[in-house]
Amino acid sequence: SGAGMALSVLVILLLSVLYEVIKMGKAKVLRRALLAVPPSISREALAETDEGDSGHGATQGRWFRYHVGQTLLHVVQVVVGYMLMLAVMSYNAWIFLAVIVGSTIGYYV
Repeated sequence: SGAGMALSVLVILLLSVLYEVIKMGKAKVLRRALLAVPPSISREALAETDEGDSGHGATQGRWFRYHVGQTLLHVVQVVVGYMLMLAVMSYNAWIFLAVIVGSTIGYYV
């Protein structure tokens, strides 16, 4: 029906906006993660589990939390991206336009 199609187009448009918002959220979390780790700390120091040094332990904890956040955002981004891909593969022009318009709005915002 026409109402069902309109609702489908709206949902796909909102999913496209969500995809772009998640993409920007991942970039913000990455920026915060990089700022949380002082440049003097090496990658090997972050991988070590030495509990004796409280400065490195706190930095390691912050880095780990940001990394977990990035991972969760990545999983959500992949799921939404595949859902959008499957919607486009329905070969419906209105759905395709909803993905394009939603992506444009999401990037603009």
